Order: sequence, then C-alpha cells, then structure tokens
Amino acid sequence: MTSSVEQPEAEERDDVDEIELALLLEGVYRRYGFDFREYAPASLRRRVWRRIHAEGLTTVSALQDRLLHDPACMERLLLGISVHVSSMFRDPAFFLAVRTKVVPLLRTYPFTRIWVAGCSTGEEVYSLAILLHEEGVSDRARIYATDINESVLERARAGVFPLDKMREYTQNYIKAGGARAFSEYYLAKYDGAQFQRSLVDNVVFAQHNLVSDRSFNEFNVIVCRNVMIYFDRALQDRVHRLFYDSLVMFGVLALGAKESIHFSPHESSYEALDAGERLYKKVT
Repeated sequence: MTSSVEQPEAEERDDVDEIELALLLEGVYRRYGFDFREYAPASLRRRVWRRIHAEGLTTVSALQDRLLHDPACMERLLLGISVHVSSMFRDPAFFLAVRTKVVPLLRTYPFTRIWVAGCSTGEEVYSLAILLHEEGVSDRARIYATDINESVLERARAGVFPLDKMREYTQNYIKAGGARAFSEYYLAKYDGAQFQRSLVDNVVFAQHNLVSDRSFNEFNVIVCRNVMIYFDRALQDRVHRLFYDSLVMFGVLALGAKESIHFSPHESSYEALDAGERLYKKVT
C-alpha cells in the first residue's frame, strides 16, 4: 500500500520532471531550432529518458546542460527522438495500391512532384523509385525526400541497406506487385546492399522540419506515413494544413496505417482513393 507521504512525493517528482522537460524542449528550440514542444508527451518523455540513461546522467536538467554545450549530444538526442523504423516496400498492400490507383493518375500529368516527408533512412524512397521505374513514369517524376535529421538523410543518399534484410525486402517487393528479380536493383558488398544510383537520379534529399518549416513546392503526391502519430493533436492539425496547402487539386495524400484524415481541419476537402491503405485525393 502506498503511504500518504509517498504519494505527494511521487506527484512532486512528476511535476519537477514536467517542468524540466519543458525547459529542455525550450532550450533545444532556442539553441538549435528544433521544436519538439508539441510532440506527444508520453512518447517524447520515454525517448528523452532513454537518452539520459545512455549519457550516464540522472536528471532531465543534467541532459539539458550537456546538450546545450555539446552539439554532438544534441545530435544523439535527435536520433533518439525522431523515429527511424523503416523497411523497403513496408506494408506491401500500400505499395500495391499506389501501383494500381495512384500511378494511373500520375500518367495524366506531363510531370509530377512527389514529397516523401519524414523519409528517414530512405527505404521508402527507394521503394517508390523502383515502383515508378517499373511503371514507366520515373523519367517525368521528381521525388523530394525530406527529414528533420541530416544524419539519416546522409544514409538515405548513400542507398546502402543491410544485406541480411534483402530476403524480407524481396518478399515485400513481390507482394507489392514487383515483377522483376529484386536483386537486379542492388549490388551486394560485404554486409551491405548498394542500390543502383540511377534510382535516385530524380530524387532530391533535403532537410525539412514539419514542425516549423513552410511549404516549398506544389506536389501531386505527398507521402507521410507513421510520422504524425508522434505529434499531439494541435501539431497534427498544423501539418495537415501544410500538406493541404502543398497539394495540387486532385493530388494524393498518403498516410500511415494508424493515421487518418478524419477529424483533421481539411477532412471534407478529400475523398478516399483507398481508405484501407490511407490514400486520399484532394477534391476541394
């Protein structure tokens, strides 16, 4: 049984932690320009404490002191906060839906711009590039692949993925409608698979912060999957407005399996192209 003394002490520690976390996020924003103040609190707190323990520290304030004076520590925290769980042709049914329902729309345009927001280490970008190549529309398409983290963008540019993942990726590729030998697209080197550089000839990798940066072009397709689940409702609404403003009329918005257009500020401006795979077409 928790004593009446222990409970106020626990509540007091929680209050202090909350104050320390708010100060840390404010310091990160003012020192480095990264704004995590509207990220989902529970997930953010877990990731911050993971970094605290990894740095051999015991308090949020101690981490704040270190990262404000050590940009390398900030880089390590950034890697921990921004989520980088990705794989090639992840959720194959989604890519099959893109192949059968989005590509026919792209064929009606003389040129298409595709924005992959929160591209992480690039697996999704290379998957889309392969799909567009196979469908014969890659020569008149440009993919803008953005992420908040420059370190993961460097890995995406390199196009080298773990060789032991190729069996899994091959199965995903086949389920996604791929008709070639997946091994044609990469060269095995030691424990890595180097993907063909030609796949990203029409890809622009750039740093972009969904929280604070504005629209930078008009797009026919915006892909942002499993990113907004880490944002609170106000930030999700702001990003939805950014995407709406960035999409051309009849452009397509692709979200993650746990995300939806429902209850967003522009819900009535879209119709479902494939509701199950979270593909929506802007109609107003």
